[in-house]
Amino acid sequence: MRRLLLITLSVTLVSKLEGQTGSRLQVEIDRRARELESKVVGWRRDFHQNPELSNREFRTSKIVAEHLQKLGMEVKTGVAHTGVVGVLKGGKPGPVVALRADMDALPVTEEVDLPFKSTAKGQYNGQEVGVMHACGHDNHVAILMGVAEMLSAMKADLPGTVKFIFQPAEENPPPGEEGGAPMMLKEGVFDSPKVDAIFGLHVFPMEVGHIEYRSGGLMASSDNFYINVRGRQTHGALPWNGVDPIVAASQIVLGIQTLTSRQTDLTLTPAVVTVGIMRGGIRTNIVPDSVEMAGTIRTFDERVRAQLHERLTKTAEAIASASGATATVSIQKMAPVTYNNPALTDRMIPTLERVLGKDRVKVGQPTTTAEDFAYYQQAVPGLFFFIGGTPKDRLGQAAPNHSPRFFVDEGVLVPGMRALASLAVDYLSAPRP
Repeated sequence: MRRLLLITLSVTLVSKLEGQTGSRLQVEIDRRARELESKVVGWRRDFHQNPELSNREFRTSKIVAEHLQKLGMEVKTGVAHTGVVGVLKGGKPGPVVALRADMDALPVTEEVDLPFKSTAKGQYNGQEVGVMHACGHDNHVAILMGVAEMLSAMKADLPGTVKFIFQPAEENPPPGEEGGAPMMLKEGVFDSPKVDAIFGLHVFPMEVGHIEYRSGGLMASSDNFYINVRGRQTHGALPWNGVDPIVAASQIVLGIQTLTSRQTDLTLTPAVVTVGIMRGGIRTNIVPDSVEMAGTIRTFDERVRAQLHERLTKTAEAIASASGATATVSIQKMAPVTYNNPALTDRMIPTLERVLGKDRVKVGQPTTTAEDFAYYQQAVPGLFFFIGGTPKDRLGQAAPNHSPRFFVDEGVLVPGMRALASLAVDYLSAPRP
């Protein structure tokens, strides 16, 4: 009985000490986040003013690598072209947790009037384009650089290892190139040391500092489809002497709409099929030989995903054939479903609620946008969440991600740092099963 009492007292004392350590680390995280705010704001503005397209993040990755090296980390550069990975080994043994930020910008010309507005130009699909951080990745990079500096100063108390992943080409690599999360994994980003779990965030047009998450499917899978409709060229005044691929392609667009409206059980899962490109013809009085079409497929269920691939192909081929044309369909799988591991989500949401307040953390709706963070989640348990970057008085009016008018309030930076750093520390500090 005396021995049992001693064991109970020992366990209680250890639990209290662990709780005190966790509380002390949280106080340290909050203090350092406030101290780092101006530095992180400066990084964010610099990256915003100097955006770089996918697989071309040379300047950004150089700044990131130099920062991690100054912090004394083991740093690997050139991962998946321009990716940077920093390894921070804590002063105590423990698991390995990864934190990820994406670095690339979009071929968008900025229309927001900021002192640090982007006027950058780049090459995209053979054209000169404006370049802008229209999806907020500049904030992600700055936040993770801040977390790296914060946790490096606390490494003696960290029970484990933190791997900082700065990833290129989340917005997809240029045609004909590899890149993004699949290439990072292919080149061993989760090895040496082996990662146990990963966390990531994304700024979104919600109230500043508020978080939305979802256990299971948060973001849809994303696939691209390409259809070449081939007819037979003829004079526009004599269409009966040829086969009009423009008419056939138009009928295919209409037929595709029934894939989700009539052939998919939308009570089980949302699904979207969108035609985004349609090109054909060069002159008003010529029926062309062919029309090119392309678009995207989004869903949250692998079975429905496969069905849509099959039905889209059959629909396009059958409609074209009925017109005397032919349709060649190819489908390129992009990102899988961004799937938050339910056990990890349940375990870590109390951390976000404690750090930001229960009233600022809620379950959100699934979104048919997509994220290549999903590939990491297929390899290890992962949690990905949205964090708001819109002032309260602009809610409902803010431009969406990928808009030339997309704007992020810098009030998101400190909550973002506190959230990621706290998730890492709490994951590492939790008792092992």
